[in-house]
Amino acid sequence: MTKKKAHKPGSATIAMNKRARHEYFIEDEIEAGLALQGWEVKSMRAGKANITDSYVTFRDGEAFLFGATIQPLNVASSHIVCDPTRTRKLLLKKRELETLFGKVSRDGYTVVALSMYWKNAWSKVKIGLAKGKKEHDKRDDIKDREWKVDKARIMKNANR
Repeated sequence: MTKKKAHKPGSATIAMNKRARHEYFIEDEIEAGLALQGWEVKSMRAGKANITDSYVTFRDGEAFLFGATIQPLNVASSHIVCDPTRTRKLLLKKRELETLFGKVSRDGYTVVALSMYWKNAWSKVKIGLAKGKKEHDKRDDIKDREWKVDKARIMKNANR
């Protein structure tokens, strides 16, 4: 039998989009692979990725991650032109692509990037099928979050 590799210490998360959960109701989450160039992988290992304003577009039956920024390292290869905001292809199964495309075109959903992380040696993006929140929905979420904090504080002091 082969021995399993020990998990390396540290976080596998490269970048998170915290604003997405504030701006959208996330209905479904899907894991997708990324088609990357070599310099992008090196930059992601150094933690120079940002997916705050990124979303997914569909062209010719394929999905692309638009708006993600991966800053090139200054020691990257000089014979390659590095474009930090290029559109990157997402690697999804055909059924997942069809489901996402159908929901976006018919039901008015949008697809946003939630997080970027390492899974073994592969770079993955968690994308979410989302519907936009109205202003009052955002206020309700903030009110609920603050009530949870207050409730925990009250319960902690009540047990004394």
